[in-house]
Amino acid sequence: MEYTKPLAKLIECFQKLPSIGPKTAQRLALHLIKMPEYEVEKFAQTMLEAKNTISYCEICFNMTSQSPCEICSNALRDKNTICVVSETKDLIAIEKTNEYKGVYHVLQGLISPIEGIGPDDIRVRELLNRVHENNIKEVILALNPSVEGEATSLYLCKLLKPFEIKVSRIAFGLPLGSELEYADEMTLVKALEGRQEL
Repeated sequence: MEYTKPLAKLIECFQKLPSIGPKTAQRLALHLIKMPEYEVEKFAQTMLEAKNTISYCEICFNMTSQSPCEICSNALRDKNTICVVSETKDLIAIEKTNEYKGVYHVLQGLISPIEGIGPDDIRVRELLNRVHENNIKEVILALNPSVEGEATSLYLCKLLKPFEIKVSRIAFGLPLGSELEYADEMTLVKALEGRQEL
């Protein structure tokens, strides 16, 4: 089916968003067209406002509308523990657990030679400066268990070793309710490596 030009352009715009396929893009575009004009204007204004007011924290590089961000400026957070994540979305996932009480460092990516992303393209230098200048006792690496995540973790471990601080890594393994026979080999390896004494 051929869409009218404005609808086709709107669908194309939605398809540029991550994890949005053609059918979802079509559904979103058609829903937007049906919305009252004032709601569409409010939606567009909210997007522009977010784009224009959100930047990166000068300390941890989390997305924020103030700098330092809400986490870095919170006096109740443990400033001696830094959890290193790749992107703000990973920080949000950890914050939702309400378990971690330290601060963060958002790398803004992972080392990926295939994509031409090296250590100088992400916030490695800033992490090392924080560790050097502050009384950091532990750095927790919470990077994805991908090839890029593994490479970045190994690189950071090597750089952090001279500081003689605790460098730990979150355990990866089996999600609750899953069955061993359906788990892939890497998940099982990580589950075994992350085992804890009972």
